[in-house]
Amino acid sequence: MPDVTELTIAYLPILMFLGVATAFALLFVFAPMAVSRAGGTHKPYFAKLTEYESGFPAFSSARLQFDVRFYLVAILFIIFDLEVAFLFPWAVSLSQMGPDLMLAWVSMMVFLGVLTVGFIYEWKKGALDWE
Repeated sequence: MPDVTELTIAYLPILMFLGVATAFALLFVFAPMAVSRAGGTHKPYFAKLTEYESGFPAFSSARLQFDVRFYLVAILFIIFDLEVAFLFPWAVSLSQMGPDLMLAWVSMMVFLGVLTVGFIYEWKKGALDWE
């Protein structure tokens, strides 16, 4: 069993790296704020404090309703992202299935078939058409 001192020495470079990274992170966050305050550029006025988006003032209320197509595109992205997330581990472990190889293959084909039917339904309904 290794000695506690040996383990401490083995982890010392990692702890040093963590300390240096933390010091640089704090330096890069707080040094610009300190320089700004010391240099006198931190003088808020009305134009600095106004809300804006992309550099342009707001033309209307922020409470406008979003178009449902944004949500449909997001849902489609999540569906196909999950498909890839399930497909990759299945493909990696397929060679180790042994006698259940055919069952694994059929179950994945059913999964892909359901997703394909859903995709065709979305396509036929016009969810992918952007006007």
